[in-house]
Amino acid sequence: MSAPDRRAKLDRAHGELSIRRQCAMLGHYGPRMHPHDGRVVSNFIVQALKGEDITIYGDGSQSRSFCYVDDLVEAMFRMMATPRDVTGPINIGNPNEFTILELAKLVIAMTLTKAKIKFEPLPSDDPRQRQPDISKAKAVLGWEPTTQLREGLAKTIDYFDKMLSKEGTSALARRRIKIASI
Repeated sequence: MSAPDRRAKLDRAHGELSIRRQCAMLGHYGPRMHPHDGRVVSNFIVQALKGEDITIYGDGSQSRSFCYVDDLVEAMFRMMATPRDVTGPINIGNPNEFTILELAKLVIAMTLTKAKIKFEPLPSDDPRQRQPDISKAKAVLGWEPTTQLREGLAKTIDYFDKMLSKEGTSALARRRIKIASI
């Protein structure tokens, strides 16, 4: 008997229905992301740390919202602690918007890279704006994100810098070694 079947049998034995709680997780980033997962935050950080130019698709005016992983986890814990009648979906994200160009410039500044920004054609299916409505998360969970983009990026950059340093591909780590040897 599979795990879901055992759970359903147990629920029926106790006269309960299994409750599924749903969170829609939107625009999350943070340490332990895969360096090549295709997300804009990891792409920009990895390109900058490797000393490569940062690729922006379109003119960079499209906006995104970025929610740090610690905030996501806090929201998920709160969702799991809700009464059984709260099922969702509840949007979990950060309503603060940044343009892709703003993100690229911030990553360049924070990684101390000399990377340039290169622009490529915008894919036709790329949305101009992504901004989650978290009003239900505020009302039901008493939650909203607390980590500012710069703070979350600093932790994420540090993670990727350490990871790429082990591979020998972090330009930031090479600059630190060069400075320390002077």
